[in-house]
Order: sequence, then C-alpha cells, then structure tokens
Amino acid sequence: MVRSWDDKIFNTIVYVILGLCGLAAILPILYVVSVSITPFGEVLRNGGFILFPREITFSAYRTLLTESNIPSAFRVTVLITVIGTAVNIVLTGLMAYPLSRKNLPGRNVFLLMIVFTLLFSGGLIPTYLVVKSLGLLDSIWAMILPNAIWSFNVLIMKSFFEGLPEELFESARMDGAKEFRILLQIVAPLSIPVLLTVGLFYLVGHWNEFFQAIFYVTDRTLFPLQVVVREILMQSQQPLENAENMMPTQTMQMASVMIASLPVIIVYPFLQKHFTKGMLLGSIKG
Repeated sequence: MVRSWDDKIFNTIVYVILGLCGLAAILPILYVVSVSITPFGEVLRNGGFILFPREITFSAYRTLLTESNIPSAFRVTVLITVIGTAVNIVLTGLMAYPLSRKNLPGRNVFLLMIVFTLLFSGGLIPTYLVVKSLGLLDSIWAMILPNAIWSFNVLIMKSFFEGLPEELFESARMDGAKEFRILLQIVAPLSIPVLLTVGLFYLVGHWNEFFQAIFYVTDRTLFPLQVVVREILMQSQQPLENAENMMPTQTMQMASVMIASLPVIIVYPFLQKHFTKGMLLGSIKG
C-alpha cells in the first residue's frame, strides 16, 4: 500500500504529539526517581532539579524504612487493599448478577437507585454519623465498608454479564443448577477480564486511601500509607527522630512518593491486557 504525502505528514504529526505526551508523562516520574536517589548536596547544586543524577544514594529509603512510620503504614495499606478488594469484588458481583437478569422483579427501580447515587450522595456529615453509629471509627473497616460497592463498577459488571449467551443459563437451569451455582461455576470463570478490571479499580482506590482515613481514623497506628506520605510532604527540613541520621526533606519527600507509587506501577503491566479487554467487553451493552 502506497501512502500519500498527506498520510505521511499526518502520521508524523500524530507521532510527534504522542511522543510529547509520553515525554510529559515520563519526565515527572524521572524527576521524582532521580531526586530520591541523589545526595542532597548535588540537589542543592542543581537548584533542586535533577533528571540524571551523577551520584546515587539510597539513604532516604533506608531512613524512611527504619526510622519512620512508613513500614507500619505500608502494612496497613496492604491489609486494606487485600481485604477491601476482595470484599468489593464479591459484593459488586452479587449485586451486578441479579441486575443483569431481565426477569428480576423491580429491576428498573434498583437500577434507578444505583444511577441516582452516581449523581447524588448523602453528604459528609450523614456519612460520618452512619460510620460512627456502626462503631467503625478507628478501625480498618472504616476505610473499607463505606465504599464497599461503587455504582459505576456495578454497571460495568452488569453490562458484561448481560453480554453472556443466554443459552448458557438456560442449559444450566435445565440441568438443575440454581442461580448461585450458575454464578460461581459459569458466570465467574467467564468473567475474569471484567473481574480483573473492576478489581484493579478497587485496588488502586484502596491503595490510595486517604480521604476516609483522615475523617474516620485518629489512631496513628492505623494510618495508611498515603496519610503518612502526606505528613512527610508537609514537613519542613528536619530530622525524623535521630539527629545523626538527618535526611533532607526534599529527598525524603521524593523517596516516600516512590515507595507509595511503586507497587501499583509494578502490578499494572501484568493486568493491562485484562484491563483493556474487560473495559471493552463491559461497555458492549448499556
């Protein structure tokens, strides 16, 4: 196929724009990584802006992992992410499956209620009062249960379930399978892409947990990673606890950002294929 000059010019412009967008996305990450592993003296000599460090040190990471609340906050965040994501997927699936069945009594009413929550919420104070009345304050459940089901994810999963062949359900019912067995043995295995997609949404949300933690948790031992990172980012230049191991705040800030971001960056490439497939399949029907 012979391309015309117009096509070549158009493709060149597209590649240049995409390259600039990619560069704009990569440069901030490169800056954070470089500053986090650069001695503070070199950071000062370069005016605080470094992309390619000449010297490398991991002192900031060692200090954060030994003399700060980062390790305990990391454990709390992992616990919230694992338990919360599992709870989210189970409850979202149990809600989306019956809504995908067109013979469900009151189906339109339930769907209207779900869509309504996408536009309106109960408000911060009523939500806080509900969490308090349930005795969830100062517990990890305060960062899990209030957002146990996201309406948007319910609609994605419902659309995917509706796209499954109806003959599968009819055949299973003829063999005597009940709805719960159909969900576990037929629907769930066929829904791996959308389950991983929705699970990734929930996983990132729990990993970045911040808003609910600052409202519902006052026990510092239960602070998740993002809250501790925020405290580090807000600190002025000062030692953490031990004056002998003083680490400049700017270097610690960048190191703490990397510690908080790296796990999700590592996990995402393994789920990217399923993520894209799940989004496309989940959007076939509205």
